[in-house]
Amino acid sequence: MREFQSIDPELINDLQTRGMRLVDPRAGHESRRGGAGPSDHKAVNFGDTTIMVPVHTAPAFDSPYLVEAPDADGRARITREGSEIARIRFPNRPRFYDLTTSDGIPYNKIAVLHSRDVLATTILQTCIRYESRKKTCQFCSIGQSLAAGRTVAHKTPAQLAEVAKAAVELDGVKHMVMTTGTPPGKDRGAAVLAESARAVKAVVELPIQVQCEPPEDDAWHERMKAAGADALGMHLEAVTPEVRKRIMPGKASVPLDKYFSSFKAAVKVFGRGQVSTYILAGLGDTREAILDMSTRLVAMGVYPFVVPFVPISGTPLESHPAPNADFMASILAPLSQIVIDGGLKASDIKAGCGKCGACSALSTYEKQRIPA
Repeated sequence: MREFQSIDPELINDLQTRGMRLVDPRAGHESRRGGAGPSDHKAVNFGDTTIMVPVHTAPAFDSPYLVEAPDADGRARITREGSEIARIRFPNRPRFYDLTTSDGIPYNKIAVLHSRDVLATTILQTCIRYESRKKTCQFCSIGQSLAAGRTVAHKTPAQLAEVAKAAVELDGVKHMVMTTGTPPGKDRGAAVLAESARAVKAVVELPIQVQCEPPEDDAWHERMKAAGADALGMHLEAVTPEVRKRIMPGKASVPLDKYFSSFKAAVKVFGRGQVSTYILAGLGDTREAILDMSTRLVAMGVYPFVVPFVPISGTPLESHPAPNADFMASILAPLSQIVIDGGLKASDIKAGCGKCGACSALSTYEKQRIPA
């Protein structure tokens, strides 16, 4: 079965907002329901492009896109109303998933494969925001995978180093994302990220993006960089004060001014394009608000990674509608030009979500605008 070598960004938008139905739910390696990161998704390859598509969400159950059972090599057709739309391949199950740490914990409870070559971990699977339903981010499901026994509450530096080394050697992992629930304290997770990055870099040369809320003291940017972090993500999620307060009342206590002062300090340490932020389109922010914020961020040297909101089961927003494909196109198409005009590119990011790009069509729009 021949695979298509390219994918239209509009098709990515439609798949990522509508999801897809699987004839064989076992297709590809196991996906997670709930938890941190791209939950309720499956990774699929369109030639050399990998995207994450929702399969366990409410919109996906009614999606017009149907994926036939894959052949022995993981290849399958996507159809819509009986007509072939594309041909895909499911990435193989990572070999490192079959191993356990020296202290007896399965590797995939320490870190998981995202897309096709990204290792991802949530170091602290607890969060001061999540523990209060009045403060929790309404889209977050960080506690679900812990409650289900699919992960451990705190991954130690030694465990992370062991798993990262194996993922590189066995599965060709190219970069790593370290995120964390926000702990008590003014560093907001920077300390545990620094010690974890240092441990991984001691055993394997793997580019790392660390992700946390803005630390109270900007000196933590230097400390994380010195420990081995190559890129930093500080995620806004929503861009207007009213949406922030409604959707993430606890996190909104960190004002936008603090984010911007921290972005400015971080760019001085990590460099233009190596600091990024994650923005969820579809939570209530208008197209204009997201593009205005993105323009401001790009001018500072911060890469705005805009992705469609995905309603995760078990969260307060599980019934909130996903944005439609036209809305995503109205943001991502002009945003790709803003990013390029600002001298930033997903491909130039050393590690992290923006570099991976699998949860958004943004990098595909960028590629279309960059001369070969």
